[in-house]
Amino acid sequence: MRRKHSLLVVGALGMALALTACGDDSSDNTGSSSSSGSSEGGSADGKIGVILPDTESSVRWESADRPALEAAFKEAGVQYSIQNAEGDAEKMTTIADGMIADGVTVLAIVNLDSESGAAIEEKAASQGVKTIDYDRLTLGGSADYYVSFDNTKVGELQGEGLATCLGDKDANIVYLNGSPTDNNATLFSEGAHSVLDEMSNYKVVGEQAVPDWDNEQAVTIFEQLYTAADGAVDGVLAANDGLGGSAISVLQKNGKAGSVPVTGQDATVEGLQNILAGTQCMTVYKSAKLEAGALADTAIALVNGEEADTTGTTEDSEGGRDVPSILLDPVSITKDNVGDVISDGGQSYADVCTGEFEQLCTDAGITG
Repeated sequence: MRRKHSLLVVGALGMALALTACGDDSSDNTGSSSSSGSSEGGSADGKIGVILPDTESSVRWESADRPALEAAFKEAGVQYSIQNAEGDAEKMTTIADGMIADGVTVLAIVNLDSESGAAIEEKAASQGVKTIDYDRLTLGGSADYYVSFDNTKVGELQGEGLATCLGDKDANIVYLNGSPTDNNATLFSEGAHSVLDEMSNYKVVGEQAVPDWDNEQAVTIFEQLYTAADGAVDGVLAANDGLGGSAISVLQKNGKAGSVPVTGQDATVEGLQNILAGTQCMTVYKSAKLEAGALADTAIALVNGEEADTTGTTEDSEGGRDVPSILLDPVSITKDNVGDVISDGGQSYADVCTGEFEQLCTDAGITG
């Protein structure tokens, strides 16, 4: 898959802050990770359903996306239901069926795989329900819109970040890619390769995808790649902070944590702490408030029978169509700008700068 246009909504955290007018007041219906939050009333007719994928591929879905979406929908005064499929494609289908039966007029999903996602979207369309791919494009699907970050750019930032940390020396690189069923993981890898493959001083000595973004499997996979390379690993292109943490645990066991740069994504608490500690070289921040706001704007336009504003289209290579898209700009985070994530509300000072990390935050110029 490739992007047809490169128009993006924002270029920096300052712009992200300016655009997130959806509010961030806390929800009264968070419940457990599989619970449904709902809000009745509001000026718009219709109801919006959102199905999150799991709690394992990233902590972001429940800790960042759910509250940001709830705040955005409450600010807009629309009815909504948000549920989590807990990594089960059959459960996602059941949730979707229930939402359709319950009268949602717009359904947004973060697919677990394109096949099940496409089936959900086909059934929704047959019932007159508009659909939105949130964060992950459903290949072969029929979504009316796609709301995400520029995921190829995410990979490019990871590649550039690793190259900056490695410098001009000759280096052996291992790629720890995301789930093979996640189209975003493919885009991250393509973006990183587009940067690093142009550098003749870097050699790929191992590369493997991690099923379902499972961090425990990632430890085993990286141990195998590390052993196969006889420990001659100088850099790790990890697709997100969870996988990066898995690689760091193996490097720690081998006395190399901190000397081998590791990338990440999602600007999680663990990822930011690893950056402050010097065991992770960078992460990529994707503002949940910004993405949730874009989804809310798109869904509300559909509820009101309007077309949503887009930044371009994204090619669905399996479906042979161009999907109207809203693609947002990711931001590279290093030790120099960890504080930007906190000031933007992506993580809290209390969560990141706790215990041994309080002094590291102070050293990095981060204050509560």
